[in-house]
Amino acid sequence: MKALPTFLCLSALMLSSACADLATDAAIIELKPKPEDETVTTDFVFHNKGDKPVKVLKIDSACSCLSASLDKAVYQPGEKGVGKAEFKLSSFTGRHEKSVHVQTDDPQQSEWVITFMIEIPEIVKIEPKTLQWWIGDPLEAKTSKVTITGADPMKILNITSTREQVEFSWKEITPGKEYEVTVKPRSTAEVMLGALKIETDSKIPKYQRQLSFFSVYRKPST
Repeated sequence: MKALPTFLCLSALMLSSACADLATDAAIIELKPKPEDETVTTDFVFHNKGDKPVKVLKIDSACSCLSASLDKAVYQPGEKGVGKAEFKLSSFTGRHEKSVHVQTDDPQQSEWVITFMIEIPEIVKIEPKTLQWWIGDPLEAKTSKVTITGADPMKILNITSTREQVEFSWKEITPGKEYEVTVKPRSTAEVMLGALKIETDSKIPKYQRQLSFFSVYRKPST
């Protein structure tokens, strides 16, 4: 077999190495909403750092809480693009990593993943979030601590239970800042799972109702 001329080999090599390379300047896009925000939106800039055009075919999100769009479909080599993302905060608190998956027509970058880190202030902390007993345990009371970590004080107005099989009470430790919620099951003979609905006087609607949980489980066999 005859060898290909040198210029043909070089041309083939150049063609095989040509690729698109969509990328943001930062590996992770940081979002820091305020406690009262229901949604947070951000614009982000990216570039086609490759040497051929790339066409965006589809945009999917790994979470229904996050959506994104790009300003157009085709990006030339070296061209800048602008995207917009919206995150619905719902009851999320703390740090959460979410991603958007962009499908392209480039086989060498068929999927481009855009990563977002959302840090949502936690202004109500319940520790532990779930009080647990094993089947057959003594009927002992257990306590959760409710701490208001935001700048404004918050008062517990009422607590109700989703189950009648527990007794519960609460007391204020530090006015507007710290509470203790005590729960005791009336029986530990059967599996049970329930929640306490904690009503507060927060001015922020999503913090006017908080949940803590209680359970009776069967102890795992060893």
